[in-house]
Amino acid sequence: MSPGHGVFTISLDFELYWGVRDKRTIEGYGENLRGVRKAIPEMLRIFRAHDLHATWAVVGFLFFRNADELRKAIPDLQPDYSRRTFSPYEYIAAATELDPAYHFAPDLIALIAATEGQEIATHTFSHYYCLEGGQTRDQFEEDIRCAQAVAKAHGLTIKSLVFPRNQWNEEYLSSLARLGLQCYRGNGVGRMHRASNAASQSRFTRALRLIDAYVNLSGHNTYDLQECVQQTPFNFPASRFLRPYSERVAFLDDLRLHRVKRSMTDAAVNRRLYHLWWHPHNFGANLQQNIQFLQAIADHYDELEVKYGFSSLNMGGLCEIATAGRRWQSTSTSLGYLFERWK
Repeated sequence: MSPGHGVFTISLDFELYWGVRDKRTIEGYGENLRGVRKAIPEMLRIFRAHDLHATWAVVGFLFFRNADELRKAIPDLQPDYSRRTFSPYEYIAAATELDPAYHFAPDLIALIAATEGQEIATHTFSHYYCLEGGQTRDQFEEDIRCAQAVAKAHGLTIKSLVFPRNQWNEEYLSSLARLGLQCYRGNGVGRMHRASNAASQSRFTRALRLIDAYVNLSGHNTYDLQECVQQTPFNFPASRFLRPYSERVAFLDDLRLHRVKRSMTDAAVNRRLYHLWWHPHNFGANLQQNIQFLQAIADHYDELEVKYGFSSLNMGGLCEIATAGRRWQSTSTSLGYLFERWK
């Protein structure tokens, strides 16, 4: 795989309350969740204006319109987490009603899917945790089948996966290919980005990741595209989590932007992959400041595109290039063999 230029990839973990349910309350985080309704159209506006292609990894529950529809689609085989609070099915069973503002978004998914350059991927059906105790590969596979089914019911075919909480599980990768998924977003290199369950996330590691957003501790985290596609499913690792605006550290925002822009430039100059990701709910509060920050990133992308041919591709687009390259390589090998026989 060698597109001849660097690649800028964006992926977003679209999850609403399902992604924070075991950590936050609606009362405490409601502003961010409600703000998603305004944030997504604003992000799409910038993506259209700058021809930025993005992958939106959607929790399958969001496709439904209400709790009644969701309950009819709940699978018999569910994740049997040792820590029961991880299971959204316990939450669903206990709820008398699920407010669509925090739990469902078929209208937003349709808006994203109708926007050129945007890919709908899966963030699993239930925001499934692949490294937590108790759950099994069979339960994971059933979850993915449910995610594919609800997407198909909306006319969508899923190619790409983002593991919730970045808990990518190497033992489950063979399941992805068998289920028809072509690629996933892996974790960055180094200990601070290593996949782990909730119990293994230390304060020290989280602090390092926070500092790394402003000061270069871990390098640029750009990737050789050829190495990304050595095995199937393809792994397009994360480079940087785009941290949202915070008034407490707003005085450091120039450093935060510089960190992103320097790494984008490194990818453009050296023809590598730079993969930026965040959640729509990160932009739900302080929308104006977050959109201004994204606009600055998009402007820098335009400069790199003109100067170095930097190109925007979503994860599905990367898969298409990689798959086409493999087909060509296979055909070339076959033709070479026939030519040698003919001689």
